[in-house]
Amino acid sequence: MASIQRFDPFNELVDDLFKGFLVRPLSYDGRGDVLPRMKVDVAEKNGAYTVTAELPGVKKDDIQVTIDGAQVTLAAEVKREREASQDERVLHTERVFGKASRSFTLPQEVDEAKAEAKFREGVLELTLPKKAAANRKPIQIQ
Repeated sequence: MASIQRFDPFNELVDDLFKGFLVRPLSYDGRGDVLPRMKVDVAEKNGAYTVTAELPGVKKDDIQVTIDGAQVTLAAEVKREREASQDERVLHTERVFGKASRSFTLPQEVDEAKAEAKFREGVLELTLPKKAAANRKPIQIQ
């Protein structure tokens, strides 16, 4: 018994069009050396913010965390481990190298002195305690 299939001339065209998107990584502004945006989760628990950021391929020494009041900045650099030798020809590469940074503002200021950071298996976890709100003193008008 012969199997019958419906002929769809556009199916192959669409498959060929999108096949390249799955093979090559997309980059911003047509540049291949820009890292994708860091994925960050922010939660609030027990008077502190917990920030979890994915930083695959980054070494602990190449991460910088800056806190300025309620603004948090994460910066990281993925360095190329080795250069291709002269007799080697790279046929295909999807890994990108370079710097990436991310800044965001939290709803309340952070106590920088009590902030903690842990980096394990490509995931950065920050514990950022909230700064105690200053007591407001009403000014008496004379």
